[in-house]
Amino acid sequence: MRKAPPPSYQRPSPFTPVNRFGIATPDPTTGPPLDRASSWTTQLRWRMHHHPLLKGIGTTVFMTLFFVGYFHVLRHPVFPIRQMPLTAIDRWIGFYPPALLAYVSLWFYVGIPPALLLTVRELIRYGLWIGALCSAGLLCFLLWPTAIAPPGMDIGHYPGFQVLAGVDAKANACPSLHVATAVFSAIWLDRLLAEMNSAPIVRRINWLWFALIAYSTLATKQHVALDVAGGLVLGSVMAWLSLRGREAVPSASGRSLGWAPL
Repeated sequence: MRKAPPPSYQRPSPFTPVNRFGIATPDPTTGPPLDRASSWTTQLRWRMHHHPLLKGIGTTVFMTLFFVGYFHVLRHPVFPIRQMPLTAIDRWIGFYPPALLAYVSLWFYVGIPPALLLTVRELIRYGLWIGALCSAGLLCFLLWPTAIAPPGMDIGHYPGFQVLAGVDAKANACPSLHVATAVFSAIWLDRLLAEMNSAPIVRRINWLWFALIAYSTLATKQHVALDVAGGLVLGSVMAWLSLRGREAVPSASGRSLGWAPL
């Protein structure tokens, strides 16, 4: 004879998320971890817990495909390569080798916003928009290939710069996709941090990190100021378009938490 379940037991609704053991799991839009009253660090951990394998594999595959297209356009220019002119800003900002650390930090930085997304739908939408950004940049490189002039000094003997010269050549200059992807990530990350009600200092650190990345493109002599300006425009426009249609749902406290779960 089957034993009756304890009085406190409630069978999960067929629409309630369950794990592989059939146990109901918290709804990411209404559960306590995502309530605005919760600390932003709690929400941060909760967001990073969702779809970690998909996020890791997706980011890796995306970067691999991007570099395949990037190097193909770099090594097979269709039209004559034009040299980008220098401005007063380029003459003012000198070569600063330690800026290389900020330059390479981009590859970690761009992975933060997708790591904080909650649903598969959000991840797909984010991937499509940043993919559109990169495609637009590669199309510019294909139709209007540009490069920057040699810096006038031998920077290859500085640690890391010889490797950088082999990986990130000084062609494919304008718009700077380094800056475009950085500002796209900064705008998205600022929005996500605001939704988590994070401390103001955290949002300031986000913008400071972006500013250091943008500065590093000039201080490492990988780009000139016009490249940076083009990247700022491209990344900002794509970020604005991608966030404009972002659907919000209320949390248990009635505040917006982002998209509804898939």
